[in-house]
Amino acid sequence: MYPLLARFFSSHQQALGVLFALLAAIGFSAKAIFIKLAYVESVDAVTLLALRMVFSVPFFVFAMLHGRAQATPMARHDWLAVLLLGLVGYYLASFLDFLGLQYISAGLERMILFLYPTMVVLISALVFRAAIGRRVWFALLLSYAGIGLVFVHDFHITSDGLFMGSSLVFASALAYAIYLIGAGHTIARIGSMRFTAYAMTVACLACIAQFLLTHPLDDLQQSTRVYGLSIGMALFSTVMPAFALSAAMRRIGSMQTSMIGALGPVATIYLAYVFLAEQLSLTQLAGSGLVLIGVMMISMRKME
Repeated sequence: MYPLLARFFSSHQQALGVLFALLAAIGFSAKAIFIKLAYVESVDAVTLLALRMVFSVPFFVFAMLHGRAQATPMARHDWLAVLLLGLVGYYLASFLDFLGLQYISAGLERMILFLYPTMVVLISALVFRAAIGRRVWFALLLSYAGIGLVFVHDFHITSDGLFMGSSLVFASALAYAIYLIGAGHTIARIGSMRFTAYAMTVACLACIAQFLLTHPLDDLQQSTRVYGLSIGMALFSTVMPAFALSAAMRRIGSMQTSMIGALGPVATIYLAYVFLAEQLSLTQLAGSGLVLIGVMMISMRKME
């Protein structure tokens, strides 16, 4: 794939950046597939999240220790920011997402999560009094109308727990939007790769601690299938995309990376169709298209 991409870009670094962004988008999108496949077994959200983090944390701790010797010391407020942002952006958002996926389809989950740029705009308007123009209001209308279509699609299939699951995933997207608003200054001070390693380590330890406080250790005794899915989710939907995202942002910038990330919901819908046999209807495709257009309009506005 890399030699093919390299033909269409001005430098190897740009081609690498696009490749890393694609890997991050697909990796994050596959997370919902791993979770839904694991829920076929008798495993709950807290246990599955703990298993994901148990298999992920060694990589983040290694990255944290490896880069620590070469990095400048962090101030106390940087440590506090990493702690709080790791808990909100990676622990809380992940936990709510895992809970929500017990009730709704992978396609709807990814569509709702992808609303986080619209939430950033709305929070900024409320908290920082940032003005919202007509174009942005139109983009917001398109995005939430698209979610409405996908919601109606899933409602016709089953309404059991649909409102609960959608609310939990919406809260997850809101937590991630709050994290993004607060993370910008910290990332600028300590670097994206370093921040990712520290914040993800915090989240991993929080998820493991939650399990230890609420479940007996015997609950970690799961089937080989659950272990395999947990390892796959840790490697391909946690560690790899987290560092690939940072590598992409360093090479092509956050805006272009986020634009490529728009492929994520489409990838989730396709993967859910292939691996979960979720229905793929014109209503769902139309709703997905509206969400993508709305979010792209907001992202392109930030690039101006």
